[in-house]
Amino acid sequence: MPVFDYDPPDRFVAGAVGQPGARAFYLQARGAGRLTTVALEKFQVAALADRLEELLDEVLRMSGGEARVPAMAPAELADNGPLDLPFSEDFRVGTMALAWDEDSAQVVIEAQEISEEEEPEPEEPAVLRVRVSAGVARAFTKRALAVVAAGRPPCPLCGRPLDADGHICVRLNGYRGSLQGGA
Repeated sequence: MPVFDYDPPDRFVAGAVGQPGARAFYLQARGAGRLTTVALEKFQVAALADRLEELLDEVLRMSGGEARVPAMAPAELADNGPLDLPFSEDFRVGTMALAWDEDSAQVVIEAQEISEEEEPEPEEPAVLRVRVSAGVARAFTKRALAVVAAGRPPCPLCGRPLDADGHICVRLNGYRGSLQGGA
């Protein structure tokens, strides 16, 4: 089982490649001359960001405000740059786990490879393990939510994504009307 361990990484970000509606989503960790890129689904990026926020808010609440956890993403930790190139997908993420390491005041994020259960002797799945400070985790979350939100705009009537080639809205009984063209 390959374990891609970053404690801490020089950079840890979520990103997307492609046009809205046909984007591929990635987590990327860089450090010590290595780059690891794992693919995942849009909903997994959103879920990871949401759970990170919940975890950090809970740590802050349980400590009575004493934990070294910023309430918001520190501006100096913002990373809005593109994914590092060249990259190749190391594996596709199946499950993820989060933990708070109280001793080091770090968030531990693990992304495990989808396992092929049909293989006669399945190999141990690969794992990306990243340990980051609470501030870096808040900055990661802010970027991840922005990446997810940068997709196709939602239809104001039904909430489904608008396509550039038109939108058949279920609320209008299939009539394209003024929603055509992604407006």
